[in-house]
Order: sequence, then C-alpha cells, then structure tokens
Amino acid sequence: MKKMWKKAAAIVAFAGIALGATACSGGKAVVTYKGGKITEKQYYDKMKESQAGQSTLASMIVSDALESQYGKDVTQKQVDKEYDKYKKQYGSQFDSVLEQNGMTASTFKDNLKTNLLTEAALKHIKKITPAQEKKAWKNYQPEVTVQHILVSKKSTAEDIIKQLQNGGDFKKLAKKYSTDTATKNDAGKLPAFDSTDSTLDSSFKTAAFKLKTGEITTTPVKTQYGYHVIKMIKHPAKGSFKDHKKQIDNQIYQSMSEDQNVMRSVIATVLKRADVSIKDKDLKNVLSQYVSTDSLSK
Repeated sequence: MKKMWKKAAAIVAFAGIALGATACSGGKAVVTYKGGKITEKQYYDKMKESQAGQSTLASMIVSDALESQYGKDVTQKQVDKEYDKYKKQYGSQFDSVLEQNGMTASTFKDNLKTNLLTEAALKHIKKITPAQEKKAWKNYQPEVTVQHILVSKKSTAEDIIKQLQNGGDFKKLAKKYSTDTATKNDAGKLPAFDSTDSTLDSSFKTAAFKLKTGEITTTPVKTQYGYHVIKMIKHPAKGSFKDHKKQIDNQIYQSMSEDQNVMRSVIATVLKRADVSIKDKDLKNVLSQYVSTDSLSK
C-alpha cells in the first residue's frame, strides 16, 4: 500500500504565523480577521521556509518536467485504468483508504499519472542490456496456474494435505477450510502468475514453481497470511527467451524502479533536460537531492 499510494506533500498551516502582523506589506490578503490580515507574501515566506513547502515545490517541478517531456506517452485512459484497478481492489473501503492517505480521487489520479510518467522516463533514459536480460532469464519462471487453500494453523494445513492424499476433493476442501474469501468458492484458484509477479509472497511462489502439473505441496507453505496448501493446475515448459522477452524486460524495469539511486538519476536527467532555473535564492536547494544547486540558480 505504501509503495503505490505515494502521499503528495501537503502545504500545512503554521500556528506560529503572527496574527498581529498587520503592518507588514505583501500584496493581496490571504486571510483577514479582526485587527489584521495575512498577506500572500507572509504566507509564501512561511511556506518556503518549511520542509513541507519545499517538498511541494520540488514535486510540482518534477511533475511538470515529466509532463512536458513524456506527457505524450501517458494517456488519460491509462490513468483511469490504474485508478479502476485500485478501486476494484479495495472495494467499499476505497474512499476511506484515500482519506487515510490524505488524498482525494483527483489527487490520487494525479499521483498515478506521475507514476506512469516516471515509468515512461525510466524506459526512455535507462536502456536494458543483453547481460541484464540473460541474468533475468536464468531465474525466470513462466506463468503458472494454481489452486490454494489458506488456513491460520499449520496443523489444519497438514490435515488438509492428508485428506487430499487420501482422495479428498480440493474444491470441497477449499470451500470448507480456506480463509481466502476471494478464492474459496472458486476451488481456491488464483490468477496466472510468473516469477515477475509482485503481489504474491516469495515463499508461495518458490513452493509453487517446484510443483509439476497436478502435484500438491506435501508440507504447508508459510507466508505472512498463514499456511497454504497449493495444487499446480498448469505448469508449462519454460520455452525460449524470445517468447518471454516482454515479461523479462518488464521485470528488469520493475527492479530498476525500486532502486532509489537509479530513480534519482532518472529524475536528475529529466530536470537537466528541463533546464530548470530557481529564481528565488532562498529556494536554491529545493532540488539538491537530484541536481547541483549551482546549475539551478540563474
């Protein structure tokens, strides 16, 4: 959740703003009250002094630079598709999850678009090498389809395995025992997945990939969710690299996107190409995590 729902930096109100500063000049009033006002300049000065204000400005600059260079590569249809995916995933809790993360539907879509723009920038700036593909292919597992039964106790999982070994029906046992409400009424069947999948526990995937078609795990598989009994429905041959190049490349880019140093260098390249110029000397360090301050103050 924390990975994908990146909170946009929020400009916060400061209790330390002096309400009696009515004599200060600074243009149009943002707030008026009995005996005084807060001007745009006062508000701006407080914001630029704060970490939250500077983070917001940095986010705005990065987002605009990405939009300018890669906007043509990201459509509203793509953004809506990502949005609908999360909405479906969280169902009736979606609105409360948005609220908990300090977001609205609109700001969440903005974040999704920025994520997609960042992915586009990564793929344009960082090119995959044959060596990277060769390494990824060595560990790649093609899409498999499995059924599973999830329970909270190891002993329950062991009992289910015994029942299956004695001719028990997987579908009936899944419906009776499984705590996975999303799959228990469909014989515990999961959507097909390969080794690039990031939604399943690594222990689950490792155990599943060892099974041949028709085989069932002989011992319970422990994950953060409990204990699983897994049955392999379809485990195809690995095939050739050419058949899976797209998945392999996506896996490599996914790994890159999780590397902070790689992504920092990508954003740095985007900002350099944007030729950003910071006009306010008090904000000269706002992008220092990406580029040198000397190149921004002009």
